[in-house]
Amino acid sequence: MSGSGVAERIAALVQAAIGVYTGGPAEAELRAVADRLAEPLRVAIAGRVKAGKSTLLNALVGQQLAATDAGECTRIVTWYVDGLTYRVDLHPREGASRQVPFRRVRGALDIRLDGVTAAEVERLVVQWPAPALRTMSLIDTPGMGSATTALGERTEALLTPEAELEGAPAEVDAVVYLMRHVHGEDVRFLETFQDGSPDRNPVNTVGVLARADEVGHARPDALEVAGRIATRYAADPRIRALCRTVVPVAGLLASAAAALRESEYRMIEVLARAPDLDRLLLTADRLLTAPTDVPLLPDERAALLDRFGMFGLRLATRMVRDGEVGGARGLAAALAEASGLPLLQAVLADQFAARAEVLKARSALMALEAVVRRYPPPAASGLARDVERVRAEAHEFAEIALLDAVRSGAVPLSPDEASGAELLLGASGTDARSRLGLAADAGPEQVRKAAADQHLRWQLRAEHPASPREVRQAARLLVRSCEGILGGLGPG
Repeated sequence: MSGSGVAERIAALVQAAIGVYTGGPAEAELRAVADRLAEPLRVAIAGRVKAGKSTLLNALVGQQLAATDAGECTRIVTWYVDGLTYRVDLHPREGASRQVPFRRVRGALDIRLDGVTAAEVERLVVQWPAPALRTMSLIDTPGMGSATTALGERTEALLTPEAELEGAPAEVDAVVYLMRHVHGEDVRFLETFQDGSPDRNPVNTVGVLARADEVGHARPDALEVAGRIATRYAADPRIRALCRTVVPVAGLLASAAAALRESEYRMIEVLARAPDLDRLLLTADRLLTAPTDVPLLPDERAALLDRFGMFGLRLATRMVRDGEVGGARGLAAALAEASGLPLLQAVLADQFAARAEVLKARSALMALEAVVRRYPPPAASGLARDVERVRAEAHEFAEIALLDAVRSGAVPLSPDEASGAELLLGASGTDARSRLGLAADAGPEQVRKAAADQHLRWQLRAEHPASPREVRQAARLLVRSCEGILGGLGPG
């Protein structure tokens, strides 16, 4: 069953359920599930207070939209969705939703709550035409570990279902979780999001070592240092069991690069020609309090520091001074690459976007199962039986569960076997070449041979009398994954 196949089958099942429950209390809920299947993937950005969530969201959208200060709106769950026009809707905890006015202040949205407090708002929904939002709706959440307990509770409520709806899906399909250091609060939250459920797995959670330039103290090798730390975190059994991987990103630099203005480039050019530039950029205080004969006014220097940070300014001025880039567009591309954002985008594309239909279908099936439990359908409808059959036959769901089990060490495989199994299960991408660890330009015959080799490898493992039961079960599923790859290649 392909990703699109399982999505189509579950969509048809949801429509059948709407027919069974027409006129009843579950009808509206099921229609919302059907609508959700047609939406982009919902990805929440979560983390502790001041982890850089809004800054990263701006970088991913490619525009300065989310406010990054400690204003009222940072205390509210805010959805950013693709739209035909620009508008903001306020959804209160009580009463009907309504459109509210907004303006842009230095690029970021200044949303007017019209006398409503943050505590009275369930969510804000920002509709904004943006290519990045066509495939993923991004959700900015209040910081965990806040002095105001209610803020963290709002984030947990968004990402985990209500207790009375146990087994129902969270409102989001995937999570990008920001951390600066592995704090106990981070592990506790990730455990809460997984919640011991077979349907909430590390495959839909990606960790980000946020503000990576600060981790490396803004030195020239800051991102390299952060990369080594992220690799160590990703190998930590506590994190590995809860999170797909950990990627280092200098969010402020990525955000500045995504929306670099020509005027900013010209100021960087001027600053790059300053005498004794390296000494000038030794500390933020030295830059801001330098004598007036230094290029740029103090306010201009402060604005650049606010937008790029010390690491970004040092990197940008060096690139311009040494002639490594030409023009604002060239500098923006180079800074974006240096920030680590492209690596995160690649992980999101490989792990979330490529599995979007499966992740959304899984969420829909969970919602449907919850409805069937709460409102048992007439036996004659066969709905409960059909739901169970789809769950049992969906190989994509079984792959996600096995990937979770392999990463957490629940399946006793050798390190080499575990690495090969993760690849085959789509840990680095769901296309055939990624699953087989081949280059993107590998030819059909090379793909066929690699798939056949893997098929034989896991078939032998499944049939070996000394293989533990968990290994035999995993190997049989991996054999089926190989068969799916071979079947997709057509006749040899």
